[in-house]
Amino acid sequence: MQVWPGRAYPLGATYDGAGTNFALFSEVAERVVLCLLDDDGTETRVDLTEVDAFVWHGYLPGIAPGQRYGYRVHGPFDPTHGQRCDPSKLLLDPYATAIDGQIDGHESLYSYRFGDPAARNVLDSAAHTMVGVVTNPFFDWGHDRPPKHEYADSVIYEAHVKGLTKRHPRVPGELRGTYAALAHPVVIDHLTSLGVTAVELMPVHQFVQDPALHARGLSNYWGYNTIGFFAPHNGYAAYARAGQQVQEFKAMVKALHAADIEVILDVVYNHTAEGNHLGPTLSFRGIDNANYYRLVDDDPAHYFDTTGTGNSLLMRSPHVLQLIMDSLRYWASEMHVDGFRFDLAATLARQFHEVDRLSAFFDIVQQDPVVSQVKLIAEPWDLGDGGYQVGGFPALWTEWNGKFRDTVRDFWRSEPSTLGEFASRITGSSDLYEHTGRRPLASINFVVAHDGFTLADLVSYNDKRNEANGEDNRDGESFNRSWNCGVEGPTDDPDVLALRARQRRNFLATLLLSEGVPMLAHGDELGRTQQGNNNAYCQDNELAWLDWDLDDERQRLLEFTRRLVQLRRRHPVFRRRRFFAGRPDHGGESELLDIAWFTPTGSHMDDLAWENDEARAVMVFLNGSAIVETDGRGDTIADDSFLLLFNGHYEQTTFQLPPPDFGARWTAELDTDGQVPAGRALRARAKVHLAPRSCVLLSRPPEPSAQPAASVSAPSRDSAR
Repeated sequence: MQVWPGRAYPLGATYDGAGTNFALFSEVAERVVLCLLDDDGTETRVDLTEVDAFVWHGYLPGIAPGQRYGYRVHGPFDPTHGQRCDPSKLLLDPYATAIDGQIDGHESLYSYRFGDPAARNVLDSAAHTMVGVVTNPFFDWGHDRPPKHEYADSVIYEAHVKGLTKRHPRVPGELRGTYAALAHPVVIDHLTSLGVTAVELMPVHQFVQDPALHARGLSNYWGYNTIGFFAPHNGYAAYARAGQQVQEFKAMVKALHAADIEVILDVVYNHTAEGNHLGPTLSFRGIDNANYYRLVDDDPAHYFDTTGTGNSLLMRSPHVLQLIMDSLRYWASEMHVDGFRFDLAATLARQFHEVDRLSAFFDIVQQDPVVSQVKLIAEPWDLGDGGYQVGGFPALWTEWNGKFRDTVRDFWRSEPSTLGEFASRITGSSDLYEHTGRRPLASINFVVAHDGFTLADLVSYNDKRNEANGEDNRDGESFNRSWNCGVEGPTDDPDVLALRARQRRNFLATLLLSEGVPMLAHGDELGRTQQGNNNAYCQDNELAWLDWDLDDERQRLLEFTRRLVQLRRRHPVFRRRRFFAGRPDHGGESELLDIAWFTPTGSHMDDLAWENDEARAVMVFLNGSAIVETDGRGDTIADDSFLLLFNGHYEQTTFQLPPPDFGARWTAELDTDGQVPAGRALRARAKVHLAPRSCVLLSRPPEPSAQPAASVSAPSRDSAR
C-alpha cells in the first residue's frame, strides 16, 4: 500500500477527493500504527513514520469515505506513572467525524484482568470496540443560513433526538428516534406552531453504552458519556452505514434552519467515557493518557474527578484545549450548528484546582472568530469544591439559572420568605449578572430540564420513584422542591387534578413572562410524565419517550403554552435587553416608573412588605411605554403595559388594582385559574379575586398622555429587581 508523508494538520482523517490524510497526536508514543478494517474484520496495518510536533501522519491515496479505521499506539505502559499505552487495544481516533459500532463490555477492552486488576491484559480488543469512519466532507447546503435569533427573541426547547420522536404516530416507523425524524415536517410543524426559536439537543456527540447498565438490561439514554467529539452519535441515525450519519445530521440542521429554528448542542467536554483507572482503554487513555486527563498530582495512577464520572479532561493541556476548540469550530463551521450548552462547565474553568473565570479556556473562546459568535450557554456548576458558579461566568456567556428554577418552585409551593428573591428572578436576576456587565439575557431561565422531574411530575410527586433504574431508588436528587398537590402520584380526585393543572400553568406563565431567556423541556407543553422518575438517564423506553396521544387536558395545556409564547413574542416588555431601573425612563413616552411593585391592597411595596416572611402575593407593573421599537414602516411605537398579579398563597387573595396614574382601564389577558376570563375589562382600583396559587395578566395599550406617578418615590428595592 502506498503511504505518502501527508500533513500534520488537520488532525483526524481528511478526505480530499483522491485519498485520505491521517494525523494523530501523541507525545508519548514510540510507534503509531494505522489499522484499516474491512467489513469481514480483516485488518491492514500501516506504520505512520512521519512525526511533526508529536503529530504522527501519513497520506494514503485511494482511501475513500466509508473506510473504517483505528490506531494501535506503542509506548510506555506504566500506570503508576500515568502511562497507559497498549498496542493490544484498537484505539478510536479522537478526531473521527463518524464512528461505527459500539463497545460490548468484553474483557479485552481493559488493560487488566477482571479477576486480578494488577495483572496485565493483552487480549486484542478489535472485535469488541468502536472504530472511526472516513467521511465525505462535501454536502449541498444550498442556501442554508443560520437564523441568528437574538437572545432577547429566543425561546429554547431542550429536546432528546430519540425521546422526542420515537413515539410520534405520523413519523414513518423506520425514521422514529433519528435525526431524520427530527427533520420530519410533522415534528418541525409542532416546533414552529409552539413558537420556539431553537432546539437544544441533548448529547449527540458519539457516546458509549455503559456495560454496567447493559448488564442490568438498561442503556445510556441521555448520552452524557462522550467518546467522539466530532462524530454524530450513530445510534440516532436512520442510515448510519459507512458514515452516513454525518449527511443525515446535516440534512436535519438544514431542515430546521429552513423553518427558522436554531440548533444548539449540549456538549460534554469535561470528561470522556473511558472512566476512572478501572475503565476501558478506547481512545485517549491509550494514545497519551497524561496529556489528555487530569491525574492526581501525587498518585498519577488515579484520575482527578470533578464530574462524578471517573475522570476530568486536563484543561491546562494545550492539546486538550486544541481538541475542544477544533471540535467547536467543526460543529459550527462544517455542521452549521448555532450554539453550545456546556455540561458541567465549571470543570472547563479548572485550569488548576479552583474554578477561574480567567482560565485559558475562556480566553481562547473569547478571541476565536468562529466560536465567539455562536450562542454559548454554561451549566455553571460541577461536583468539585467551589463548583457552584451561577453568575460567575465571563461576559460572553449565558448560564442556566439554577436559582431561577429553585426560587420559582419554592414560590408556587408557598414556601415562606421567597417573595423578594422571586421578584429578582422574574426580572432578570440583576444580582447575579449585572456586576459582570451582563444583562437579563445572560439568564437562561428554566423550571424543568432533562435532569429531574418533568413539569407534570413536579406537581404530582413529593418523592422520586427511581426503582426502575436498578439502584434501590438511591440515585437522583432527593430534594426536588416539588409538591404533589395533596396526593402522591396518579389520582382521580378532581380537586387535586385541577390544582395540578393550575400549577403547571403557573410555572409556564412565570417562565415565559419573566425577563431573561426561557427554556422549555420537551414535552412539558404536553403534560409529559416519567411516573415520578427524576433520573431517567438509563430509561431508553416508553417511560422517557414522549407520548403524543393527547387527551383534552394535555391539548389545552399545549394551547396555553402556545398562547404564552405568542404573548412573549408580541411584547418586548417581557424580553427587555436591560435591567429595570425602578425609575422613570425619559427615553420613552411615559414618566411612570419602568417597573413598580404593589401589595395586594394596591399600595407600593416598601422594605417592611418585602421583609415579611409570610408575604406570598405581589402585583408588578411593567411599563411598556418605556420600551420603544420601530415597526415595519419605520414608525416608533411603544409596547402595551402590563400588570402581573401573582398569588403564591394557599388561600384566595383579593387584589386591588393601582390608581389611574398607572392605567385607567385594564383588559384581562390570561388567568391560570380561569376565573378572570380573557377580554374582561377592569378599571383602576378594581378588586380582582385570585384563586389560591394562581396568576393573572392584565394589559393596557400605551397612554402617551399619562401623568407622572403620584409623588411616591420608587422604593430602593425596585432597582435591585
